[in-house]
Amino acid sequence: MTSTAHPPLDHRLRRMVGRDPEEQHRAATPLELLYDLTLVVAFSQAGSQAAHLLGIGSFGPALLAFCLAIFAICWAWINYSWLASAFDNDDVFVRIATMVQMLGVLVLALGLPPLFHSIEEGAHVENGIMIAGYVVMRVSTIALWLRVARHDPRYRRTALRYAGLLGIVQIAWIVQIVVYPPFGVAIWLMVLFGAAEMLVPLLAERRGGTTPWHPHHIAERYSLLVIITLGEIVLGTILAISAVVEEQGWSADAVIVAFGGVLLAFGLWWSYFTMPSGTLLARFPRRSFVWGYGHMIVFGSLAASGAGLHVAANAIAGDVAISELAALATVVVPVAVFLTMLFALYSFLLGRFDPFHIGLYLGSLVVLALAVAAVAAGASLPVGILIAALAPLVVVIGYETVGHRHQRRALEEILGR
Repeated sequence: MTSTAHPPLDHRLRRMVGRDPEEQHRAATPLELLYDLTLVVAFSQAGSQAAHLLGIGSFGPALLAFCLAIFAICWAWINYSWLASAFDNDDVFVRIATMVQMLGVLVLALGLPPLFHSIEEGAHVENGIMIAGYVVMRVSTIALWLRVARHDPRYRRTALRYAGLLGIVQIAWIVQIVVYPPFGVAIWLMVLFGAAEMLVPLLAERRGGTTPWHPHHIAERYSLLVIITLGEIVLGTILAISAVVEEQGWSADAVIVAFGGVLLAFGLWWSYFTMPSGTLLARFPRRSFVWGYGHMIVFGSLAASGAGLHVAANAIAGDVAISELAALATVVVPVAVFLTMLFALYSFLLGRFDPFHIGLYLGSLVVLALAVAAVAAGASLPVGILIAALAPLVVVIGYETVGHRHQRRALEEILGR
């Protein structure tokens, strides 16, 4: 393997070969962090569009369009991040390819408003701009795979399978734009092509061989995107506070919303980082597919929580057609989905179910149910948000007092074995 412990200072063209998956002190690069920043725009665009549809009561179209958008955003990022973990050499070619990825993200984001609007209308799916941005991102990835195939004979077969399979699916996406099928057909084609995209890594690495990705680097890349996505909750909090202040001036409700929103983001962050992903991925690399794919639900639920706070802000300002209870549900449901997926991934990586941690999960759901019950009984929406924000604290307090001991014993047994 090529070591990059002491990388060169220049960025001239060099061979793109597999990196050492056990490389010490491997961390996300400034280029990767810059790339991640473009996803802020895409998540924000998806969240604001979903909030608009939720606010007028179009729950089905909002959910469908949001899921399609989140898949497009996250899946291209996931593929690029795993490739970079295995082969990134930070030369000028990789840097330019990453810039192309960033341009694709921005084009994709520009295509989200017409996508959401068309799905709400239900006549045709206006997904041309979104797919164009997505294909731009994938073409950049294909170019990198072809470069790996040229430079590293050990991974040529895998790289060529990646490039070939990705190319076939991108042609299908482009044909779908040109044909412009009816609404129902277009939705099913997007689902079908999305499933084909998810099969590419499984097929490429099953017969071509696995790539030398770095478990701790991958765990860090995912955790950084979690933090990026949590920014949507902070943005939703700001919007909610602004709505309260504009409606009531600085009041107790404004303070409650501010505290509740920040507490929710902080609690979700703390809960996520109780999962020792890097350590367990290093021990069980074959569990990486489920862990990596499952994170699309993690990212989506966090972005949806931010969209829910946006809906709550509009409800406080009186600019929505739904009740305060329904507005609170747009926050509570994605938080519940996040906690469910977090515990599912945690249990999957460990390879066991810990009754104590399951109890923490159920306790967090009880708190979310209490938030809904409180607003249904007449409590204000800001109070409901505050109660919902306590849900991840159940996980945090339980882990910090008792749960970490359970985790330590499990890790000692797993790593010792």
